[in-house]
Amino acid sequence: MEHTSETVAEGKLIGETSYAERAVKYTELAIDGIKIDFYDAKNKVVHEVKKSDKVEQAHIAQVKYYLYILHKNGIDDASAIIEYPKMRQKQMIGWEEGDKATVEFWVEEIRKLINLETCPPLVKLKICKKCSYYDFCYSGEVLE
Repeated sequence: MEHTSETVAEGKLIGETSYAERAVKYTELAIDGIKIDFYDAKNKVVHEVKKSDKVEQAHIAQVKYYLYILHKNGIDDASAIIEYPKMRQKQMIGWEEGDKATVEFWVEEIRKLINLETCPPLVKLKICKKCSYYDFCYSGEVLE
């Protein structure tokens, strides 16, 4: 759904304009269904740019999943930097004890959802309106 999302397009534009030199310096890495826009292969650092004006747990979870995929593919000791250009702030994220079990739990929970015969009930959260999957989750819903 992300390829049709205005939110994703806006975030990509912010990343490209805030760090214009990065596309030349770092590599885009597509592996096991993920696409890391900026990967510093020499230093094993994922750079994730967020358009948000606040740090969110979902951002950390996303890069933890990226680090998990890298580790599964033999790239050990990678780390990540989440960058927030609007706040002029960075957050360093490393792989910690227990992260593998946590990410594998998330993956298993997603597998369970995918294998359900019917969709689970809709959970309405504030963050939903900003999500690139909004139209998918709310298709057929009567909005109040």
